[in-house]
Amino acid sequence: MRFHLALTLQALWAGVCQSAMQHYPAAWGHYDVCKSQVYSDEGLTWDYMACQPEAADMTQYLKVTLDPPNITCGDPPETYCALENPYMCNNECDATTDELAHPPELMFDTEGRNPTTFWQSTSWKKYPKALLVNITLSWNKTIELTDDIVLTFESGRPEQMVLEKSLDYGRSWQPYQFYATDCLDAFTMEPKTVQDLTQHTLLDIICTEDYSRGYVWKNDKTVRFEIKDRFALFAGPRLHNMASLYGQLDTTKNLRDFFTITDLRIRLLRPATGATMVDENNLSRYFYAISDIKVQGRCKCNLHANSCVYDKEKLSCECEHNTTGPDCGRCKKSYQGRAWSAGSYLPIPKGTANTCIPSNIGPVTRVCDNELLRCQNGGVCVNNVRCSCTSDYSGLLCENHRCESELGGCGGPDSGQAPLTRPSLPGLLLLLLLGPALLRDASCWPALL
Repeated sequence: MRFHLALTLQALWAGVCQSAMQHYPAAWGHYDVCKSQVYSDEGLTWDYMACQPEAADMTQYLKVTLDPPNITCGDPPETYCALENPYMCNNECDATTDELAHPPELMFDTEGRNPTTFWQSTSWKKYPKALLVNITLSWNKTIELTDDIVLTFESGRPEQMVLEKSLDYGRSWQPYQFYATDCLDAFTMEPKTVQDLTQHTLLDIICTEDYSRGYVWKNDKTVRFEIKDRFALFAGPRLHNMASLYGQLDTTKNLRDFFTITDLRIRLLRPATGATMVDENNLSRYFYAISDIKVQGRCKCNLHANSCVYDKEKLSCECEHNTTGPDCGRCKKSYQGRAWSAGSYLPIPKGTANTCIPSNIGPVTRVCDNELLRCQNGGVCVNNVRCSCTSDYSGLLCENHRCESELGGCGGPDSGQAPLTRPSLPGLLLLLLLGPALLRDASCWPALL
């Protein structure tokens, strides 16, 4: 009899999970709300959710530095020849004249102007010494990339280039991707494309030859680091299954870190030459020029903020969930009742806020909610952590009369209460079977993956 009842309750629990799964919306949310007010049996309360800022053009918040610092053309003034025509030398660069100057900020201005604005380096006057330029983009803030990084070259695309990232504000660097007309010759790497990657090799660093063609391909001006193609390895074509991607980001730190940066560095190692041999008589044909850089992303706020402010040349999350810090990476001073934790994308669709709780509220285990594990007999659930019981009741869910612990019990002559009726066997079994599962923050989602 008891075995049959247990099987019945297990089937009921599986049905609850399946029902919850079926009610998830088809469209994946953007986690743009941190909390909302809801009505419950206890009245108007807060419902906390994981949240993050909207994606934006992050180039409006960066600081750019060049190494060497005097690598920008125009000081002294210089005349350049066209790569495809060494006798067309009517391009001037003069840092003292606005119309002829090409400073670094022109890599981030509004596109669509005529003529095009762009940054330009000095020419390869010191050949055969390599023409090397490092362009560093710094945010002084952790950023999560949400779209492809796109560089648009006004001149021919470089024949050798490396894109690098930093996660520690420029103290150390790791390659993101290598670019070359000949990967084996330049970096002793077999050429690959992002289409060669799989879920298991997504974090591999590759060298690609797709973006290093010479001047013949005059209309091919862009160099990409393909973020969305990597997302698609988990989210599917056209990113129709973002739930799968967010689930992977939620559980795999290395994957999360791969798309997180504090700085980017573009290492230009060899300019476009358009030929196998460099024309040493026309070195003013060879230089770098970039008209646009796009970096789409969002402030990393550990799913504890839905907005990020830019004040005094610094980005900072506007933290919710009783968290603080530039990345909402710690609990507020009076809310350290349990260890800080980042928010979670799961379960769908609201995620888990993992709010910081007051330091003095006692036990930190989740013991109640407003659905299946409600506080009984007028008790109120405080932050999903404990039930605040009325004066006549006690226990985990306020299920016990306080007089039970008194001399004579609840049926004693001095209790003033009728004898307490014990819960039925099915009720006890239901609490025993469902209680441990509901005490876990993960709910039924991991069991269904």
